[in-house]
Formats: sequence, structure tokens, C-alpha cells
Amino acid sequence: MSTVLIVDDEPGICWALEQALQDAGHSVFTAASAEEALELTDLDFPPTAQHISPDVVVMDIRLPGMDGVDAMSRLRSRCSHMPVIIMTAFGNLDTAIQAVNSGAFEYLTKPFDLNQAVEVISRALQSTRSKAEEFLSGEIILTGDLLIGTSPPMQEVFRKIALVSDNDVPVLITGESGTGKELVASAIHRYSSRSDQPFVPVCVPAMSDSLIESELFGHVQGAFTGAESRRTGLLTLADQGSAFFDEIGDIALSTQVKLLRVLENRQVTPVGSNTSQASDFRLIAATNRSLEELVAEGEFREDLYYRLNVFRIELPPLRERREDIPLLAQHFLDQLNPARNRWLSKRTLAELRQRDWYGNVRELKNVIEHAAIVNRSEVIEPEDLPQPIQKLATEERPHPEKLTDAVRLWIEKRLREEEVGTPSGQIYESFLDVAESVLLEETLKSTSGNRQEAARRLGIHRQTLREKLKRYDIT
Repeated sequence: MSTVLIVDDEPGICWALEQALQDAGHSVFTAASAEEALELTDLDFPPTAQHISPDVVVMDIRLPGMDGVDAMSRLRSRCSHMPVIIMTAFGNLDTAIQAVNSGAFEYLTKPFDLNQAVEVISRALQSTRSKAEEFLSGEIILTGDLLIGTSPPMQEVFRKIALVSDNDVPVLITGESGTGKELVASAIHRYSSRSDQPFVPVCVPAMSDSLIESELFGHVQGAFTGAESRRTGLLTLADQGSAFFDEIGDIALSTQVKLLRVLENRQVTPVGSNTSQASDFRLIAATNRSLEELVAEGEFREDLYYRLNVFRIELPPLRERREDIPLLAQHFLDQLNPARNRWLSKRTLAELRQRDWYGNVRELKNVIEHAAIVNRSEVIEPEDLPQPIQKLATEERPHPEKLTDAVRLWIEKRLREEEVGTPSGQIYESFLDVAESVLLEETLKSTSGNRQEAARRLGIHRQTLREKLKRYDIT
């Protein structure tokens, strides 16, 4: 039987975890403060009913009195191999980094799923030592970050950045345009052991196919027409640091082969040269395309895909973390003129929340900048906002055969309308009306109006079909 200590000043959290862990066969103790937890684990005294030696500690980061990070350091000084799992409802990137670098085994964001928490605790118990010991020792100077968000999807992003930053493996960042992929790459580099070395961005779409190899690997004088002097490539400049490939999915197949070779042997050969030079860099790549689909279509090398996809961070679109919109919007407004106190009205925030944001955070920033120019007062009103941008035809749309995508988009739109207006309580009936009428109409068209054949294809009785056609006025 394992002993678990839960430290949280919320009785409900303690009770729920205690019940779940006891059901899993663990012995559970609870404490409402860090001071109480330290007293319980004070092993300088002979073991008694008041003193325990927990196998794992689950602790809130915000506690009355001493906070969870300070308490974790003291607990781990007593028992260095004991895993500590941090919980928080107020996480940001700095909090995640601070928790992990202070020795946290894992980082749970409230509200969390009990099954998820029990699974994390089980992993901690099976671990002979905390993974966090592999991270930087000592204190990191924490600074503000443009990666802003309190929503569960962003908390998961912060957690992944904290876990992977100082594990020197390739990272693949995926997400729609404008979600902040380069910010994530920069954060990974800044919190890594390579932070004092170069961070070299490589914007693949901005490079022509004829010059990309010269840009990446460099060239010697006379290597091609126009090569009047020797050029050092970006991958050589990234030596000991990080190279960030933005939109890696756009790189040509011929260049993919050479990039894979560089990743495998850590040697860069300039164009026109037979001599290689060493370059040890960490690769961080980003894309808004599906590399899996590109591999299936033969447009991206499978071996390079596996080389890149060691640790993956998927950035959520803004429409999937609407609770972060007020924070982001106010941040962008404050950035424009820090000395001027301006804010967004409730009506404006409501309008911002219900938009689709196909351009994601980048579009939101542009909207706030526009509103700040138009508005001459201290309060930004909805009238100051530009019209919503419709989804561009060039953007990827759900394939007609992907019925679930189309259904999901319809439901999301109706739910947003219900949030803004008076709830109708008729979403279910409305969906059936739309979906069923289209199904009947298209099936009847396919049979050239033959109702008997249409009923057979639908798998319903002809009389049932007749009644449904009458209901939807389909002739």
C-alpha cells in the first residue's frame, strides 16, 4: 500500500482525491496548508500517528501562508526521491516552468479529471526518481510572456513547454496560422540549457526553391552564378543553439533529404563544397498543415516526419479558448500605449467572444489596434471594432465527406448564438430538422423521385417516408 499526502485548502478537492485514491488502494492523508504538511512529514521525530513518510505528495501551488513551490523545495530536501505533483487553478507559463524547475513530477490544472489525477499519481509512484531532476538546477529568472491564457488548453501548452524545454529533443509545434507557434518555439529555447546560444528562425515560405539550400547550408565562393563570396548558412549559425523551422511542411523534397542528413550526422556541407563542418543545434519545427496527410500524399518524407515528431505541442485555435480573449485583448490594448488607461466595455468583450477568429490571436491583435485608432475615449465600444473577417476561400475547409466536421461546426455556431441571445432550448430539434430534411431530399433526388426506392435506401417504411416528406414539405 502506498501513502499519498494531499495538500490543499479546498476541502472538496481533498475529499474527492481521497475517495478516488482510497478506492485505488492507497493510504491517504490530507493537510490544509504547507506548514501542516511539513509538520506531518517531520521525520526528525520518531514515527507516530502524527508523522508520516509519504510516497508521493499532491500539493496546490497557492496555499495560505507558505506557497506550494517553497514547501515542495523543503519536502524534497527531506526526501529527494519523493515525487511532488503540483495543482493550480491560476497557471501560466512562468508558473509551469517554476513548478517543473523546482522539482515537480507533474503539473495538474484545476479543474482536472479525477481519473487523470489518479493516473498521474500512479505514474509518480512507479517512478524511482522524479523526471524533474533532469531539468535545470537552480533558480530561473522568470519574465513576462506573450503566451497568455488561463484556459485548460493553454494550461496544457504551458505544461508541455515546461516538460520539454530542457530535454534536448526535436519539438514539432502544430496549429492554425496566428496561434503563436513562434512564441512557443522561442519560449522552449529561452527556458532550455541552450538559452545563452543563438535562436535562429528559418521561414521556409519566404525562401525561393533555388536559394533555400544556400540559405540553410551556406555556399562557397563561385558555387553558382551570383555567389561572389562565401556565405555561412543558417544551420551553421545555429550551432549550440536552436533552429526554428517555420512552416516546415512547405520545404521541398530535395531539401528534406539534405536536412535529414544534417540531423543524423550533425554535419553541414555548404553548397559547392566537399568539406563538412560540425553544427550541433536543436530543431524546433512548426506547421499549420497536416504532415501526416503530406506523408500519405508523398509530399513529405516519412523518415523526416518521424525525426521531427519526437515531442509534439498542438496549439488550440482562439475559438477553442474563448475565456482567454478578454486577457489577450486587454494585453494588446495596454501594449499600444502603456501610459494611457484604456479598457474594453462589457458589450465589446461579448462581441469579441462570439466571433470565429479564423486569424486567431494575430487577428485579435489587429482588431484591437484598429479599435484603438478609431476610438478617441477611454472605453472601447463594439462600434469601434472592424467587421468580422469571413473565412477565406483559401483556408482549409472540412471535406464534404467528413460529416463530423460539418456537424461540429454547425453545433458550435448554434451554441455561440445561444450564449449571446436568449436560449431557445431547441438546438436538438433544429439540428434534426436541418439534417433530416437534407438527407431525405438528397436521397429522393438520387432515385429520381422514386419513393419506394428512396425508402429502401434509407431503411425506413414507405409510409414513414411519406409522413416525413409531408412534414418538411418536400415534393
